[in-house]
Amino acid sequence: MNSFGRLFRISIFGESHGGMVGVTLDGVPAGIALSEKSFTADLARRKSGKRGTTPRKESDAPHIVTGVFNGRTTGAPLTVVYYNENTLSGDYRNLVTHPRPSHADWVAMTKYKGFADYRGGGHFSGRLTLGLVTAGVVAKLILKKLYKNKIKFDTVLSEIGGCADPDRFPEIIEEALRTQDSVGGIVECTASGVPVGLGEPFFDSAESVMSHLLYSVPAVKAVEFGLGFGSAKLHGSENNDPIMSPDGATATNHSGGIVGGITNGNPVVVRVAVKPTSSISSPQLTLNTETGTPERLVIKGRHDACIAMRAVVVIESAVAAALCDLALVAKSQGL
Repeated sequence: MNSFGRLFRISIFGESHGGMVGVTLDGVPAGIALSEKSFTADLARRKSGKRGTTPRKESDAPHIVTGVFNGRTTGAPLTVVYYNENTLSGDYRNLVTHPRPSHADWVAMTKYKGFADYRGGGHFSGRLTLGLVTAGVVAKLILKKLYKNKIKFDTVLSEIGGCADPDRFPEIIEEALRTQDSVGGIVECTASGVPVGLGEPFFDSAESVMSHLLYSVPAVKAVEFGLGFGSAKLHGSENNDPIMSPDGATATNHSGGIVGGITNGNPVVVRVAVKPTSSISSPQLTLNTETGTPERLVIKGRHDACIAMRAVVVIESAVAAALCDLALVAKSQGL
């Protein structure tokens, strides 16, 4: 439901326009140095402010309320909260009977029998990714302790609106803003230094665990590892990764660092497709539940023209959290 993980447990809570959003992390080892400042760098990567991101301004100041004493984690559940300070809930009143297309409004209304908080997307909002970024920071600190800082993450926005040329990204964003529309993107995360042996052959394969968490990120619609869908176009002789040394290093990395559901010591490479933001200012024809017919909808509120821009650190955090859980499981098995 709202929790993930076996030994590194993540539980998120809150709504976009409620009092706060936050996360509780269980399974955090004792003795890790941690303060509010530990989250500064990654939270800054998620913040709005760049052209094409939401005008909603929040301080996103983390408040550690449990699990830390004298600057060190205690081993008890770690809870971090973020207070919502800049909400314009009136912008969403018309969505009660006129749900946005490709958004969670209608399914939330139906599943929760009209009781779901619709303001700003409620519990479905991308604002809850603050909890995932928080979890990612802690996960990276745990991985640093377990593997002596060997695991490194390199995460980039590799494509916007079907274009892989970063020099053209600004003009694509400007065009989306001009036409009151939105564009999607692809985020690529590479984790180097991942040891051999994380993951299980089937239901808890490294890909399964990472995909489970990545698909919990709002707007994520596809996940691939290594060559992904591209591998279906090749022959085995082209796709295979020859092992070149006793440490398992391969000549190519088409498998994305995972074979048989288990990490093989090569860089873990995952690409994630983030759809265009569903909330756009351009008028759309969609169902009005009061009349029972499609009618013109104009969406108010403050939204990203390309949510993939702020999703980069969220994707990295999800990968880190999944690897952390896999690593703690492997350590419990004596690996």
